[in-house]
Amino acid sequence: MFRFNPGYFLLSLLILGIEFCIAEYAHDAIIRPYGGDYLCVIFLYCLIRAFWKLPVLPLALAVLLFADLVEVTQYFHLADRLGFTKPSLMRTLMGYTFTWVDIGCYTLGIGTVLGIEKIKKNYGRFHTS
Repeated sequence: MFRFNPGYFLLSLLILGIEFCIAEYAHDAIIRPYGGDYLCVIFLYCLIRAFWKLPVLPLALAVLLFADLVEVTQYFHLADRLGFTKPSLMRTLMGYTFTWVDIGCYTLGIGTVLGIEKIKKNYGRFHTS
């Protein structure tokens, strides 16, 4: 089950770098609020696949469920209830504003993952080297 995959690891590092750039330099109304959420689930998926050989669909759904669960905790202001104040790393990781749009971004991100994994699978089936 444990297996290091350098391709997924490098991809997760690349996405993490993009996330940092978005956080630092994107101060707009589209990329920062939506692009970061979209990439977040892709990053988590790639990071997990970098270290564990897991089936694509169950892992993708688990990542989506996790992201949605975190979003639901924002609806109930769990960070505030646990005493995490601004600014704190835990408050930033947990988030503090629920929006349905974020859930849509997570879903779109996982949809992208599933689409790319399907293309990879089909390409591998027909590609001869």
